[in-house]
Amino acid sequence: MADVLIRDIDDKLLKRLKQRAARNDRSLQAELRAIIERGAMVDVIDARALAARIRERLGEQSDSTESIAQDRRR
Repeated sequence: MADVLIRDIDDKLLKRLKQRAARNDRSLQAELRAIIERGAMVDVIDARALAARIRERLGEQSDSTESIAQDRRR
């Protein structure tokens, strides 16, 4: 496996990452690996394309605010 070095991490960010690792009962290294693995699995362009396809399938959605207000007035 390769090693990766990230320089100049903000102290506040590092503190939050350590807290997150502790909440997940992991070492900082294991937490960072998990974050990177999840990030590499989701491609933003693919996610946007999927969202666009879903919107196309759903079509134009109406605003339900007025319907809810009418139901509440009954």
